[in-house]
Order: sequence, then structure tokens, then C-alpha cells
Amino acid sequence: MTVPRSTLRLQLHKDFTLDDAAALVDYFASLGVSHAYVSPITTATAGSTHGYDVVDYTRINPELGGEDALRRFVEKLRAHDMGLIVDIVPNHMGVGGSENAWWQDILEWGRHAAHARFFDVDWHSPDPALRGKVLAPFLGASYGDELQGGKIKLEYRADEGRFVIAYYSHAFPVCPVDYPAVFQEAPELAQRFAGLTTQPADQPRAADARTALITIAGTEGGQAAIEAILAAHSSDTPAGRDRLHRLLERQHYRLAWWRTAADEVNWRRFFDVSTLGGVRVERPEVFEASHALIFRLFTEGLIDGVRVDHVDGLAEPREYCQRLRARLEELSAARPEALRHGNGHTYFVVEKILGRGEPLRRDWQVDGTTGYDFMNDVGALLHDPAGAEPLAALWAELTGKSANFADEALSARRKILAENLAAELDRVTRALHRIARDAQNTRDFTFTSIRRVVAELVVHFPVYRIYPLGSVRSAEDERFFSQALDAACATLPRADHVVLDQVAQWLGGKLPDEAPQEARVERGRDRAAERSRDRDRNHAQAQGQAQAGQNAQQPSSGSQRRAAQTLFSQLTSPVAAKAVEDTACYRYGRLISRNEVGADPGEFALSVADFHAGNKERFAAFPHAMLCTATHDHKRGEDVRARIAALSEIPDEWAATLRQWSTLNTPLRRGANGGLAETGDINDWAPGPAAEAMLYQTLVGCWPLTLAPDDEAGVHELAERVAQWQLKALREAKLRTSWFAPDEAYEQACKDFLFDIVSPQRRNGFLQELSAFVARLGPLGAVNSFQQTLLRLTAPGVPDLYQGTELWDFSLVDPDNRRPVDFDLRRKWLAEIEEKGAPSEQIGNWRDGRVKLAVVRRALALRKHCESLFAQGEYIPLEVTGEQAGHVIAYARHAGSAFAVVVATRLAAPLLDADADLPLVAAERWGDTAIVLPEALHSRALFDWLSPNAPKAEGAQLLVRDALGAMPVALLVEEGVPRP
Repeated sequence: MTVPRSTLRLQLHKDFTLDDAAALVDYFASLGVSHAYVSPITTATAGSTHGYDVVDYTRINPELGGEDALRRFVEKLRAHDMGLIVDIVPNHMGVGGSENAWWQDILEWGRHAAHARFFDVDWHSPDPALRGKVLAPFLGASYGDELQGGKIKLEYRADEGRFVIAYYSHAFPVCPVDYPAVFQEAPELAQRFAGLTTQPADQPRAADARTALITIAGTEGGQAAIEAILAAHSSDTPAGRDRLHRLLERQHYRLAWWRTAADEVNWRRFFDVSTLGGVRVERPEVFEASHALIFRLFTEGLIDGVRVDHVDGLAEPREYCQRLRARLEELSAARPEALRHGNGHTYFVVEKILGRGEPLRRDWQVDGTTGYDFMNDVGALLHDPAGAEPLAALWAELTGKSANFADEALSARRKILAENLAAELDRVTRALHRIARDAQNTRDFTFTSIRRVVAELVVHFPVYRIYPLGSVRSAEDERFFSQALDAACATLPRADHVVLDQVAQWLGGKLPDEAPQEARVERGRDRAAERSRDRDRNHAQAQGQAQAGQNAQQPSSGSQRRAAQTLFSQLTSPVAAKAVEDTACYRYGRLISRNEVGADPGEFALSVADFHAGNKERFAAFPHAMLCTATHDHKRGEDVRARIAALSEIPDEWAATLRQWSTLNTPLRRGANGGLAETGDINDWAPGPAAEAMLYQTLVGCWPLTLAPDDEAGVHELAERVAQWQLKALREAKLRTSWFAPDEAYEQACKDFLFDIVSPQRRNGFLQELSAFVARLGPLGAVNSFQQTLLRLTAPGVPDLYQGTELWDFSLVDPDNRRPVDFDLRRKWLAEIEEKGAPSEQIGNWRDGRVKLAVVRRALALRKHCESLFAQGEYIPLEVTGEQAGHVIAYARHAGSAFAVVVATRLAAPLLDADADLPLVAAERWGDTAIVLPEALHSRALFDWLSPNAPKAEGAQLLVRDALGAMPVALLVEEGVPRP
């Protein structure tokens, strides 16, 4: 199997195992997908629902059934001629608890541990208390409180002959070097550990001593000695606490309150998650150790491709991808003969967030991204640009906040950098400060001044990161770096500009010994002349200083400079993710359908021409990239976004509705500390205007089309789900509450408000209005959903379905989007659909989602029937003419003599009646609107793969009323392509 025709993403965990997936393979095959695409299968933290907290790269997770279950799953897939793609996590591992043997090794032996260089630890912290130690920020309260409260204990593991410091589910090993001090009550035991050091040569002796300890401790006298030792370290007495504390102070870790991590952590985390530690996969031995299982499974033919998680967290994404590509192609020759690819190519995609205009680098040698860029494009396409300004003005009026998302994002970036990632900022600054100290003429650049300029560069960085090659920024890097540099220059005081320019050079600019002095990259063309002159003067001064100190700077021109660039890039990525996706997107609510992973809410809409351009670029550069519209990380389901996007088409009606609902529910507003609000002050009531406005959008977006307002059980179930979303949204916004410092009274007041407005007694008030509004908006949302679904299934790339989204996807942010999927219902409906024929047969009961399932199944069938057409066929945007041309998108796929024409209704509000019962524009409303077909299809009869329609082109023109008479979308093929 080579490039997938299509994939179906499955989230595996203990309640949905590999055997559970195997039982569904026949359904997946009937649906038409060619590859199952599963979340990480390596061993994760016990109970993990996502698998990204890997604790053991060398074993398939026993909670998923282990390797035997994987083999059973693959056997089922092969029987249906299907393949398997697995998600791998090279960037980080789970380090909470005590399940990660590699992490436990460095806790036990420190910098001399066998795995010390597997994790990205700064063993040379400027903090004396952390020098040679790892910060362990896993305590629920301050160290002193937990120690005195008896929560931190010395325990003996009889089966391992090992002492550990126990704290709830955590177990921190005691270094064997300290066992003699522990054994003061049992000197005969201490002798076996006497003279040990942390040096690697001594570590096997420690293992032998522990083996002997297991035997001795099993005797009656040994048990008594162990009990005496534990009693001597008990926190029940001041002497015991003091002794336990002194023992802890000698370890290679420092136990600390979890809140210290943001300021003091001395190892790289995944974003700001202190239970996920960064892995140094750039080291060859780490690469091999962390990929050994995947390479074996690939060689044996159990997996066919990989999806790499969070590639931007790696030190060198380019080099990592190239290395992984080389190893996979090398191993492909050893795969079972039936699975070998003729060209040795293995499918390999990366999770990468791309900014608008940012290309995925071709020299990475990957097949593309996992599809966030497509999700952003098609999501923006669903929005009416005419709604942007009135909805932004409405948001500003209701909330008193800025109408511009960029303002909210900048504020969030500053907050995240200052409060969540301060330790990481310090680490970048230290790396640059060391470089400065190595040169005579930059040695007076202070740590604080460097920190200021780095902070400004980071908060203004327009993309996740850059990728210098040979320590020098490429032209593509420079385009984005210059934006941050110009913004930082405009923000910083003039006195810092010389430091800023020097830092910019260290972060990938060409140093004087690498290029002529006059060959500087031109930046800030649009700045005022005076600022430009000041900038040039400062830049020249910095270059002069660097030239004068060139000899002194030689040691830092290589490894130190690369290290600083890596640390900088590993900071800009999490700041962007945490500030934009996980903070600003929960603060700004013009339309939350644009507040999605990989999207810029400041970019409201995308034109058809720009959408076509994006598809053509993807086809030229990465024709096999994934195309997704829902993921395990999405903030709201694909059909929730599609329905909310429809509000852009009716901004005035939505504004009136929003004001009306807010007025209607004003008596139910809660005071910040509970009870009904007594004033209208923005800070005196819950949830507050911004959270209230986003709550109404959420209810509109996720309200099931089949839910009646008098269905008390159904409404309550929905309210519970929305409450879960609301809690996460409020905490992620980090305004009046947060994960770091939750305001539980405010959160409860917000929940009470939600349950009040949807309580049974409101069924003739707000609930009735909400249900009626959704009924009005539902057909518009469905038109958007049909468009989004068909474009994903036919555009250049590999369409990816997220589990369960073959029916309407009204899910919210995780864990809601990871709820159990009713595959039995889907299997049943799919069988009925296959009997009834075309998807158009299901349009009458569109509210239950069967018609979407039918479209997915039929489009995937065509992809299988005309595989080369969609895998290699060129993408041809088609011109639409006539009075309603703005409400249609059309394109063709073409390979050889084969064509497929895709037509979809868009922005349908002016064409649908207010009381429309179907998401279908009446044929007469299209008037003379027509699609201009390629010459090869002139005057040809076409057959719709989704309906019985057989529209015939009149010369070059295909009338839309003929193409879209039965469905809001059409997938047309020429005569001769048999219908399923």
C-alpha cells in the first residue's frame, strides 16, 4: 500500500482498544476508507485517553491490548485490503507519576544517568539549589506544607530492593549513593552500598547491592531494620521530618510546588505542561531508542505510515524529518514482499500549524501536514466577508473589548510569556547572554536588556517558528523574523535597539565573518525615515562591535549560536500555541467558528479565488497532504463551526437576536460570588458579557437538530456537555479564573446561569427561542456542512475523517470530542443507505445526519473507483457566471481523459426561504447561473454521483439549476463511469 486514498482517525484508550477497533474494520471498509489512522499506540500514562503522554517507547500500550491485539487488528485490516498509519510522539514523554523508566533513571542518578542526555535538562542552572538537579514541580502545595503534613514519605519497595520518596501516585527514587546514610539504624545493610558514586561504572554494583537487599530485607531481622529506617524518616516527628528533608536535599531532584514550574523549571516541557518532558530526539541514540519499536513494526509490515506529533517542538525539525524519511525508506526493502512500495516511499505527514502565507518546507521530505491548513482554508471559505465588520462592531459594543483579534492575541502573548513560560524565556536569555559575554564589545549587554528584546521578538512573532540552516535564516525565515523585528523595534526604547539588532544576528542573521557588511537583509521598509536612520546607525554599531570582538566570539559562532536559536524556536512555538489557541481564542468572540486550531480569528473569510489558489499550491507542493475538518484537538465540531459560520450571512438578525436573548436572561445573571446579580457592572455579574455572548454562539452551534425544547432529559444532557466546555473556556481565557488559580465561586455562578437559562421552565421562553432560531439557521449550517464535506473529500490531498464525524458532528472541545462513538448506529444506517442508493434519497431526513453519511460513503467510493484521478489529477478552478455566481464554488479534477466536476452551494442565506425545510436552493432561484466547463466536457452529458441527476452542458456552460436540483452539492462524472 502506498499513499492512502483516505484515512479514518481513531482515538484509542482503555475503553476503546485495538480489539474494539478490529471489530469495526468491516464498517470502515464499507465506508470506503483505505487506512485506519490511530492515536499513539506506545505505552502511555495509565488511564490516558489520548496517548500523547508516552512513558515507554518500547512497548505497545497494554491498556490497548498490547502487541497481540495490534496483530489481530492489522490482520483484519489486511483482510479488507486496508492499511494502518500510527501517530508517533518524538517531542516529549510523560514524566508525572513513576511509570517512565527513563525519567526515573535521571531522577535517581542525575547527570550521570544512562538517560541523562535523553531529556532536555539544563544541568547548569544559575540557581544553586538546582545545579546538577532536576526541578520536580509535582507537589499540590508548598514543599514545607506537604512535608509537615506527612504527604511526602520514605517508602521501601520490597520487590525492587529500592527506597523511594512517595507522594500520592508519584515515586521519586532515592539515589543508592545515599543508602548508607539511610541505613544508620542498620549499619550491616549500609556496607553493601558503601563507597558507591554516581559514575556509570558504579551503577551496576548498586543494582547487585539492591538484589542482595531484597533477600536480606525478607528475613525477620531485615524487616525490622527496614521498619526502623522508615520510622526514623517519618514526618510524624520533627527529627524524622528533618532527616527526611536532609535526605531529599541530597537527591538529584528538588521537590517543589507545581506553581514553581513557570518560573523555575530547568527542563523543556511540552508547552507549559509540567507532566510532559521534552525529549532530545536530535541525538542519534535517542532517535534510535525512541523509534526502535516503530521501525520494527514497520519492517514487519504491521504499520504503513506515520504521523509525527508536534514537529515544531523538536530542536531540528528539518533534520529529524530527513532522518526519519531515510530510515523508513531504508527499512522498506525488508518489509513483506506484498507490502513493498515500488519506489520505497512511505507515507509520512507532520502535525504543523502554518500561518497564512507560510509554506511547509519542501526539504523536510514529508508528504505534507495533517490538515490544519486545509481546515483553516475551508472554514474561512464558509464565512461571508460582509459579516466581518458588523459582527466585530457588535462584539466591541457588547463587551467593551477591542474589535480586532490581534489586540487580544498580543495581550495574551504577553501574559503567557510572563506568567506561564518565564523559565523558558530566561533559558533563551541565558544562552544569548553567554554569547554576549564571550565578545569584548558585547559583554556589557546585560541579562535584563537581552531578556527585554527577546520577549518583544517572541510576543510579536507571526508564525510558530523559523528553521535556520547552518545557523543562518533563510529568505523565508527572514520574511517572518523581520515582522517580529520591526514590531519589537517599534515597541522597545531606542536604547535597546543596538541590543535588539545584535540579538537578531545571533538568532540567524549573517555575522560579519559570514558575509560582507553591506549585505545585510533589508528590513522595515515601511518605517518612518527617522526610525530607519536610527535603526541603521544602531545596526552598524552592533556590527562594528561584533567585528571588533570577532576573535573572542569564535567559540560562540557555532554550537552556542545554534543552541540559542533552538531555544528561541522552542519558545516561540509554545507561546503561539498557548497564547493564540489556548487563550485569545477563548477571549475573542466575533464568531467563534473562526477560533480554531490552525486558524487566525483575525482572518474572517476567504474568497473562492484564494481557496482555489491554496488548493493549487497544495497540489503542486504536497499533493498527498492530509485534509481534515475535525480532529482530536478541535475546539468545536466541524458541523458546529459550519452552523456558527452561517451567522456571518445574517449579521443584523444575529445582532438583534443576541441582544434580545441577553435582555431576556438579564434577571438570571449571577453575582460573582453566587446569587442573582444586583448591578450591571461588567465585573459584578457572571458570566459577563463576553462569556455570555460566546455561550449563546455555542448553544446555537451545538443544539441537535432533533432536540425539542420540552425534552428535559435531552436538554439537561446537552447542558452538562456545554457546562464542561464553559468551564474549560473560562479557565483557558485566564481572565476571571484560570487553571492556575481557579475562582470556583465565579465558575459555579457561570454554571448556574447556564442551567437557569435552559431549565425546563424556560421551554416557552429562551429555550423556545433558541430552538426556533436553530431551526431557522439549521438549513444554512447544513449547506455549509455539505460544502465543507465534499470539498474535503475531493480536493487535492488525502481526506481524513475523525471518528464519528460521518454523521453530524456537534461536539465541543475535548474531552467532548472524544466521547464514545455509536458505531452500531452508523453501521446500521450505512447498510440502509447502501440499499436505498443515492445520497439525495436521504435529503428529506437531513436533520439526523444520514445524508452526510451517504455523501461521505459515495464520494469515497468514487475515489476508490477513480483512484488515479484524485491521487494525481490536476486541480482546475471553474469559472461561475450569472446572477448568483457568488453562491457557487466549482472545480474539476482531471487526469488523462477522466474528469470529475465538484459543485457546491455557498453563502445560501439570500437564496433560501426563511422557513425553508430543506438545505436546498430551489432550482428557479439559480436563474442563469452557470459553470464554465473545460473544453473536453463541452456539450457532454454528466452524471451526478450523489443523485440521479444527469445534467447536460449547453456548449461550455452547465446550468447550476440542473447540477444542484436534488442536492446542495454535486459530484459529476462523465458517461462511462458506472454508478455504485
